[in-house]
Amino acid sequence: MEGLYSLYDALISINVPSDRARAVVTAMERDMDTTLATKADLKHLEERFRLEITTQVQSLTTRMGSMIAAAVAILAALIKLG
Repeated sequence: MEGLYSLYDALISINVPSDRARAVVTAMERDMDTTLATKADLKHLEERFRLEITTQVQSLTTRMGSMIAAAVAILAALIKLG
């Protein structure tokens, strides 16, 4: 927020009308609240991705294990028949 006051002061110092300087600061403040991520936002996102990746890896591991077990069973049956 301190930077926004400095921006306002800088705009005023170069003869930007007060209402226009305030509009610029307000627009920047709104954009900062809606489009910029904080460190906490990024940390939360990282944790969500880590959990999602872990879940996906566990699911794929289970599927691969099932496919390998099925392949071994089919191979054993074929060897027994042959």
